[in-house]
Amino acid sequence: MQRLKYGHEGDQSKRETVQLRDIQKKLPLRVLSDEDWRHWTTWGYVVVRQAASPENVERLKAALWEFEEMDPSDPSTWGRDDRRANDLAVLNHSGMVEMYNHQALWDNRQTQRVYDAYVDIWDREDLWVTIDRANLNTPNVGARSFGGFLHWDSDTSMRPLPVNVQGVLALTDTDEEVGGFQCAPRIFRDFEEWLKTQPEDRNPAEPDIADEEVRFVPMHAGDLLIFNTLLAHGIRPNRSKDRVRMAQYLAMYPADTDEALRAERVRLWREREAPKGLAFPGDPRGKEKENPVAELNELGQRLLGAKTWA
Repeated sequence: MQRLKYGHEGDQSKRETVQLRDIQKKLPLRVLSDEDWRHWTTWGYVVVRQAASPENVERLKAALWEFEEMDPSDPSTWGRDDRRANDLAVLNHSGMVEMYNHQALWDNRQTQRVYDAYVDIWDREDLWVTIDRANLNTPNVGARSFGGFLHWDSDTSMRPLPVNVQGVLALTDTDEEVGGFQCAPRIFRDFEEWLKTQPEDRNPAEPDIADEEVRFVPMHAGDLLIFNTLLAHGIRPNRSKDRVRMAQYLAMYPADTDEALRAERVRLWREREAPKGLAFPGDPRGKEKENPVAELNELGQRLLGAKTWA
């Protein structure tokens, strides 16, 4: 397996010294229950049920089918290879859709319940949303063969350890056959003890999972799964005959004070461009530029950085 380069939007390693699982809550929980919070701090992930409305989910699904030039009722249109190979080879044929700034994506990003869930996680209100893409994973057969993987998107050899979150919003119901989010939660729970059993030259981006439980997390359309960046995770292949797994990658993190970074985020939204990064090959057609600039509500403007939280 290819060794991944480290880094994910929103990394707080240079700003925060307290790990997310060790936060002593000051703000009251808005969306998560006490049981949810215990699950989050123990296992490194939590599922927020019905975070996005059915209407928003359906609009985004329609936009993804159109963007990928596939007919949801005609499986013969689903077998196309990736338009552009990903520099992270492990992501090839995993269903990544190089669409970042469509209105339907922003409608979910600027949903109050989604925001409130991340306020619970970070215990603060001044957040930015990740400029990320979506996933349309048709059956992984033929030219779309894909084996699945587990990895970290951060360097787990860093000290102090990275501080960040990631998230995935389900657009379809998932089960073990159609695939979706999988993880190794025992490693997260017992990370320091687990490290003692690993060789000094271990790969800090890819865990040895030979003796680990790899847990598949089933979800319903509209559910949001938030996970700690220290949770080894990945995509389980779609082994179904004629079903599709669809999702949006959606996370939030403390707003940055870097003016250049803020301006670049606003530019990406206005110009409808993909962020620069090893994992983001972009769409060679430039199809997003055919769409109008997404309209943002008050919350969306602050989550982008077009308005400040001050």
